[in-house]
Amino acid sequence: MTAFKLLEDDEPPPFTVEREGGASPFVIAVDHASNRIPRRLGDLGLPETERQRHIAWDIGAAAVARGLSQALDAACVLQNYSRLVVDCNRSPNVTSSVPVLSEATPIPGNRDLSPAERLARIREVLDPYQDRIAGLLDARDRAKRPSVLIALHSFTPVFLDEARPWHIGLLYNRDARLAHALMALLAARGDLVVGDNEPYAVSDETDYTIPVHGEQRGLIHVEIEIRQDLIAAPDGQAAWVERLAGLLPRSLKRVIADHRGPDRDS
Repeated sequence: MTAFKLLEDDEPPPFTVEREGGASPFVIAVDHASNRIPRRLGDLGLPETERQRHIAWDIGAAAVARGLSQALDAACVLQNYSRLVVDCNRSPNVTSSVPVLSEATPIPGNRDLSPAERLARIREVLDPYQDRIAGLLDARDRAKRPSVLIALHSFTPVFLDEARPWHIGLLYNRDARLAHALMALLAARGDLVVGDNEPYAVSDETDYTIPVHGEQRGLIHVEIEIRQDLIAAPDGQAAWVERLAGLLPRSLKRVIADHRGPDRDS
């Protein structure tokens, strides 16, 4: 197989890490933080309007994650290239990891890729990002520091012409502890529509970060999805940072208390 180099030497690395040594147990991962496309791929055959849409990235998620990282003093790993290049929340063995269609939009630059071209996207973007999360969690484990994984995403208010009523969705698969604790606190406000595994559910087929770094390690975890129209602007981002920065520690305390309770299963 002929080697293919994707990223040029002056382009950003595939990830950014903030507050690596943060005191908080929370570790935030943002799989779709950017809509950047490597120079060698041009525009993937898409106009600027499409590259700014949700098909290219999780709008607002990076800003909320950075705000939470600061508010909680939490480590944060952000992915620096568009999900249209390679989806860093998919196993590389899944065909949709390099999408040829996103929502109803064909992605011309992803059609008919050679094995070398596809491998370059995995090797230079997906693998280093996921390896960085793994390395961070490994280092915390060696230092006997607890880790609670937060996978932060955002979702479009309308998908394939169907409106989505949820303000926030809390996603999980085998372990719902933190999701349910946070769900209860959010629902108690009375002014939010909170999705229980909506608008998506975590699974081994459609997700990577939570199954691999959360479930396989036995970490407390949750995937958070915030509706994009609520965090597209700085004021909305700040409001959700304040809300989640207050509720996440309280949710974790509930999980720990329930785990230690004499009448609870371990």
